Amino acid sequence: MSASQLFLEYMLRASKYALILLSLAIIIRCIRSMLREQYEPETWAYIRTGDGRFPVNHWENILGRAASSDVRIDRKGVSRTHAVLTRNDRGIWQVYDIFARSGVWVNGVRVGEHGLRVNDRDVINLGGVCVRFQEISPEKREKLEEKRSVPGRGVSPAVTLLELTLFQLFLLMQHAILSKQEHLPAIALGFAALAIMQWSCYNAMRVIGRSGFEVETLAFYLSTLGMSVAATSTPDDMYKQILLTLTGVILFLIGGWWLRSLHRTSTMRVPVAAAALALLAVNAVFSDVILGARNWLIIGGYSFQPSELVKVAYVYVGAATLEHLFRERNLYSFVAFSAMCVLALALIGDFGTALVFFVCFLVISFMRSGSIATVILSISGAVIAGLLAVTARPYIGKRFAIWGHVWEDIYDKGYQQVRAMSAAAAGGLFGKGAGAGWLKDIVAGNTDMVFAVICEEQGLIIALCMCLAVLTLAFFAVRSARFGRSAYYSIAACAATTMMLTQLALNVFGSLDILPFTGVTFPFVSRGGSSLLSCWMMMAFIKGADNRREASFAVRPGERIRNAPPPEEPEEEEADDA
Repeated sequence: MSASQLFLEYMLRASKYALILLSLAIIIRCIRSMLREQYEPETWAYIRTGDGRFPVNHWENILGRAASSDVRIDRKGVSRTHAVLTRNDRGIWQVYDIFARSGVWVNGVRVGEHGLRVNDRDVINLGGVCVRFQEISPEKREKLEEKRSVPGRGVSPAVTLLELTLFQLFLLMQHAILSKQEHLPAIALGFAALAIMQWSCYNAMRVIGRSGFEVETLAFYLSTLGMSVAATSTPDDMYKQILLTLTGVILFLIGGWWLRSLHRTSTMRVPVAAAALALLAVNAVFSDVILGARNWLIIGGYSFQPSELVKVAYVYVGAATLEHLFRERNLYSFVAFSAMCVLALALIGDFGTALVFFVCFLVISFMRSGSIATVILSISGAVIAGLLAVTARPYIGKRFAIWGHVWEDIYDKGYQQVRAMSAAAAGGLFGKGAGAGWLKDIVAGNTDMVFAVICEEQGLIIALCMCLAVLTLAFFAVRSARFGRSAYYSIAACAATTMMLTQLALNVFGSLDILPFTGVTFPFVSRGGSSLLSCWMMMAFIKGADNRREASFAVRPGERIRNAPPPEEPEEEEADDA
């Protein structure tokens, strides 16, 4: 071995260790910042009773005697869930009676089906128990906001982003050592463009006064691994990958801006649902059958997967029916929309995505209704539908038949999974290096088996870090849901991460024969423009759920009351006169 070859071998080995250390550092720093920092709820108003003053921390609040109520009023006469107090993004409060036997009154006027507006110092009567509503002035809210901690003080997002940039440089070094020289300029441009995007996005957030950047950092980390997969499997399409990533980031920013207005978001749910169903209908009618399914539409020489874009619409619509969230616990319209989406996916043969939609439906329906019976009924219906699908589509039955027995037929039904497991094992803990693997050349290697590709080229440790990044986003969404200002943000974030987690499980466990092989992509990492765009768009929902001070651009800081005069602060001697 020549001196130059020996030098390159040492550089390759050093880059493997550096990539592992940087991956661990990025994930650990994001976890510390997102999950360990104390979450401080926002306070929008107060409910005063004879027992004291209770903060109103959300835009949709259950008033009742139950321990799970947002504002607990443990008095005789108050039902377990008696009323709902809501705020719209114009700053107007309303109270609704949720079928409490003893009724709800505001200043002696009974609350009807469409609710009643509540103003500062109004008296709300809950079954004979009177409480006073105290609204907070914009000036007081700003003072309360200043007392909340700013994220990023303990764990600087700039340092984490610098570590990600170094991760990209070491990954580019591996490509420079192992890739063909004619592809190197495009690969280098791809990683440079990604670094420019992330730092531009970070600086833009700093300009508008936002300090939280962990969600975006994890998305860029996963996109970096996706860029590496594209560079090794389809290097001729690197310019396309750059453009798709840039488009995804722009759609993420537009989505965050759009979600700032919940009124606008809720108003557009019907057109969005109609557009999603129309897109699936076009897909079912005009697409061609490829490998047993009709997932792709080809327009002007470019192909895309409509179901990936419909995922975003599904989350959007499922979380956007705020006016029915508490008062009407029926899910008929959403169930009908879900059934039509799943039926369309069944017609085009995309049963893996149909399963992702179904799991997301369970999460949305439970968070909206709180009904375990609804979930059990839905699962029962899905089992029946699954048995019918296996009967109607023989190739689905074959996938289930080979499950757990892939080594018995390594040249036919178990061909892909056997090679995925072999490649993953060959990569060991540290991997062979970017582009040095062979699994990427197998059919669907860079999409449905991308976890095994990362295991082979980057090693098991980085592959697990890739999974941990998605898990961190999911835990963050669940944690944020408890403190979210609006149920919309909480439901949408949990639904979006549910889709990502389901895809992760099906991709990882399917390629390792732990679950049946369904052909589902890994979020951000699998090759495919439609999948990449949908993942970036769903990040806007997760970002919207982050209500830490100055953390999310998807929510307006220091919400002010519009179209109404600022309330006066009540005198102290009136505090307990309710």
